[in-house]
Amino acid sequence: MEILLSIAAIIAALAFVVLVVYVAKTLKASQRTLNDVSDTLEGLEKQMQGITAETTELLNKTNKLADDVNQKSSKLNGLFDGAKGIGETIKDFNESLHKLSDSIATNATKNPEKAAQAIKWGNTVIDMLKKRMK
Repeated sequence: MEILLSIAAIIAALAFVVLVVYVAKTLKASQRTLNDVSDTLEGLEKQMQGITAETTELLNKTNKLADDVNQKSSKLNGLFDGAKGIGETIKDFNESLHKLSDSIATNATKNPEKAAQAIKWGNTVIDMLKKRMK
């Protein structure tokens, strides 16, 4: 019976040794896998730092570009306001010319003799200006 107990103890010890060997192999494989994961994460962290720096630079450039566009847009607003003022001035000038021509037409129908004389004087002035320009 003692022999059986000794054999059982030896078998148990051998089984324990085999178990320890397999657990050690498994732990070594797990350690290699974790090392690979760690290396991958370090590489990913470096890449993320590069991406973050480029993104920050791109954001700064975009902000500068937006500021530039806003400044130029403000300058264009002044130009459009000026053009609007010129348009209103031309409109007022046209209205004045219409009033003047209506006044001349009214006076010409009332006083045809004076109108004819004014036309003659106008033609004379125009002829003189043409001669001077030549």
